[in-house]
Amino acid sequence: MKMNKQCLPCLVNQVVKMASMTGCLDQDELFHQFFAYMSQVDFTKTNPEIIGEVFAMVKAYIHHDDPYYQLRHDYNQMFLKQLNQLDNQIHSFEETVKYAIVGNIIDFSPLHQNVKQDVTKYFQNIDQLSLTIDHIEDLKADIKTSSSLLYLGDNCGEICLDKLLLKRIKDINPDITLYFATRGATVVNDSILEDAYQVGIDEYATIVSNGDSSLGTVLSRVSEEFLEIYHKVDIVIAKGQANFESLSEEKKNIYFLLMVKCGVISQYIGALEKSLVCLSQRKRG
Repeated sequence: MKMNKQCLPCLVNQVVKMASMTGCLDQDELFHQFFAYMSQVDFTKTNPEIIGEVFAMVKAYIHHDDPYYQLRHDYNQMFLKQLNQLDNQIHSFEETVKYAIVGNIIDFSPLHQNVKQDVTKYFQNIDQLSLTIDHIEDLKADIKTSSSLLYLGDNCGEICLDKLLLKRIKDINPDITLYFATRGATVVNDSILEDAYQVGIDEYATIVSNGDSSLGTVLSRVSEEFLEIYHKVDIVIAKGQANFESLSEEKKNIYFLLMVKCGVISQYIGALEKSLVCLSQRKRG
């Protein structure tokens, strides 16, 4: 889906947040560069692609290639410490999907400043949570009959819950070949190769970079290696809004797992904000 005008305030807020979090000393000049970029931006691009370009501009301006490193590390470690406990308290594939979606609450963009207590609260009340769009049974059936699956990760921290879901997928179909894709370069708090190896994703899946620094998965920008995997697999699981925004028009067997975090996505897929969603692309038509 292309950039929506309602995304503009969030994008501006994102840049303000980036400037603050990265310790940028001359924020006025950075903002001038940002607005100069926006004055010529191609609005047929997706929001994740535009944010990726803006974040690359911020990194170049502050001369720091990984300004959110400590945040990524801290959230990965926070979830790793809980992983065994979470694994023991989850009793079904359906519950694992729900936990993986709840993990998508982790988001450092300006309009979603959730802290550790918020994540814990969601986990404590997870039995009371239901999916607004629930295509889990379709996903489960496809996993049983498929030979390969590509899992598109999203944020740090939640990548640990992705690991649990990969484990359950292997339980359903031990012979399935799994791939787990990260971003090709740092972009906000999204997971990169380092994060995937740090939390042990390679126990269950082959870890690959998508070769791009967009916030989602922009197929016109990813590497040939990633594209080859994307086109050959039977199923794709795509985590988070950015992956939905960049792949929503694709004609492939994709399952989108996300928490609806804004009105634009809410209207687009027909689910209320803060809804948990497991959405089959094929059922969207």
